[in-house]
Amino acid sequence: MLRVAVVGTGYVGLVTGTCLAELGHDIVCIDNDRDKIERLKAGDVPIYEPGLEDLVSANVSRGQLSFANGIAEAIAPRVDVLFIAVGTPTEDNGSGGANLGYVYAAAGEAATALAALPDDPDAFTVVVVKSTVPAGTNRKVAAIFRQHLTDERFAVASNPEFLREGDAISDFMEPDRIVVGSSSERARQILEELYLPLTRKGHPLVATSTAETAELIKYAANAFLATKVTFINELARLCEAAGADVEELAVGVGLDQRIGNKFLTPGPGFGGSCFPKDLVALIKTANDFGSPVEIVETVIRANDRHKLLMVRKIRNELGGAVSGRRIGVLGLAFKANTDDMRNAPALTIAGQLIAEGAEVCAYDPVAADQAKALLPKLQLAETIEDAANGADAIVILTEWSDFRAINWEELAPTMRRPLLIDLRNVCEPKDVLRQGMEYVALGRPLSELHYRAAAE
Repeated sequence: MLRVAVVGTGYVGLVTGTCLAELGHDIVCIDNDRDKIERLKAGDVPIYEPGLEDLVSANVSRGQLSFANGIAEAIAPRVDVLFIAVGTPTEDNGSGGANLGYVYAAAGEAATALAALPDDPDAFTVVVVKSTVPAGTNRKVAAIFRQHLTDERFAVASNPEFLREGDAISDFMEPDRIVVGSSSERARQILEELYLPLTRKGHPLVATSTAETAELIKYAANAFLATKVTFINELARLCEAAGADVEELAVGVGLDQRIGNKFLTPGPGFGGSCFPKDLVALIKTANDFGSPVEIVETVIRANDRHKLLMVRKIRNELGGAVSGRRIGVLGLAFKANTDDMRNAPALTIAGQLIAEGAEVCAYDPVAADQAKALLPKLQLAETIEDAANGADAIVILTEWSDFRAINWEELAPTMRRPLLIDLRNVCEPKDVLRQGMEYVALGRPLSELHYRAAAE
């Protein structure tokens, strides 16, 4: 069992600390937000993530997980591994780079606290940068620690996170891979011990000889996935124009083992806290090194354009204008199983519909309040039925599982026009049509006759 401190109790820090406690380590999670720490001590988890609250409660009860407001008291008398898991938001100066101020501040405070511990010739701490950071950040963190400690007392390592919101616990406990990057062999060995409960189960640990490689793996992975999402969205629009079916296309393409079928599901565009932020940070890093990543630059432009083209699609289905129309929106969060509204496609799509004079009434099981704060003119529905009542169309923007089982036969008579515009392709066209609805999907044949014939 290792003694581990996690600085930062946001999404990454809290999930990391809780899951490491579940693996049997002694964990203390630290945050300078006193109110948040008091809430966590009281069992109130401030973020929405399925299963996290129960896992926190169980590990607090077992004594594996605790919370503290300051680093100095939390790491005494020793700490084997200290994670830095604070936010790295996009700089507000327009550069697109990651704001590393929180990382460096946490590093400075931690270095001071470690230096103040009683002398112990055997003391050694691995400082792990868990935050998503540009290549070269770990070297700067190491320089901060060297102002207070000798190299015999610490080593710095990169251990990027690959957590999907809504699936974070399973992603941590059943990872595709664990990436550890450090020039210190001792640091790599300690982190191998930390993750031994996972590697024993067959989950691979990728150890890179430099932190820069690990830092770039995180950005490269997200950039590739975002590219794949954007690619299938562009192909979906081409399928509509050519009379092809993107669902069938995705199967045919995804069966190629060099490509795979993951992230080949069309939608209204990617969003969330990671893809948009990480892509612009990668572009900034690449430009700083004089090696532009033009594909990634194109992906961002194409994704922004796709969201606006989804507005045009809705507009066209409603006769060329949405002014005065009532549109019910199902789903606001950028993806299912989260309340995260950061860069959600709904902000662009619903926002533009409202700007063009539409009355937009939206339902989301967990993200409604967050969306209302960002779109004050958005009307909120308590239920799916409320969103559909009197609507000229229903638009699905988030793939919540509940939307797959809607009884359209009951909803259709309550709508002004029984039109479903399914921008996530979550519904089965034949079933929807049998229940008296008109159906429009994304990237599937434009002619309803295609589905109507199949339904009959």
